[in-house]
Amino acid sequence: MRKDRKRTAILDAALAEFLQHGYVGAGMDRIAAGAGASKVTVYAHFPDKQALFEATLTRAVTEAEESGADQLEALAETGDLATGLRSFAAEHIRAVLRPPLIALRRMIIGEAGRFPELARAWHRAAPERGHATLARIITRLTDRGLVHAPDPLLAAQHLNYLILSIPLNEAMFAVREAHDEADLDRWAAEAVRVWLAAYGR
Repeated sequence: MRKDRKRTAILDAALAEFLQHGYVGAGMDRIAAGAGASKVTVYAHFPDKQALFEATLTRAVTEAEESGADQLEALAETGDLATGLRSFAAEHIRAVLRPPLIALRRMIIGEAGRFPELARAWHRAAPERGHATLARIITRLTDRGLVHAPDPLLAAQHLNYLILSIPLNEAMFAVREAHDEADLDRWAAEAVRVWLAAYGR
């Protein structure tokens, strides 16, 4: 239990350090100090800065996924597909637009040219894993006869980007300081309407 608490403290300190200084500027000494640990302890948990960074972003993505896990599971068993999809879409937008995730995404894109493996790690942790999870739900909906999705993974990708394309691009380029809740709900509802027009029974 103590080991888990120390790991959590290291990841908390690492997130703050990466967001403040970027990947290149982040210092393991400052991360250790922020976690109240020695560098030896940090390296006992994570062999190098890249491993620590990957663990940091994986945790951030996992936390966002967990916030929508109940909606996803409910979606697989829903008796009202349109309502279930709108509920999932509204939660998904809000999870992805969390400020720490937007800041991490910006940082990774900025470093992608020099550190392509970091960008690939983000892609594995975020869109690839999220699409695979959503594809499993769509497969279950297809088996129930509620949707027609011969390629569940492609259908998941379509749904994800219909939901996120407008608000995520606006957030990434700081088009506005914050999104209006009504706009988020409208984008979610319209994404579902378009997706159902293509995949609904």
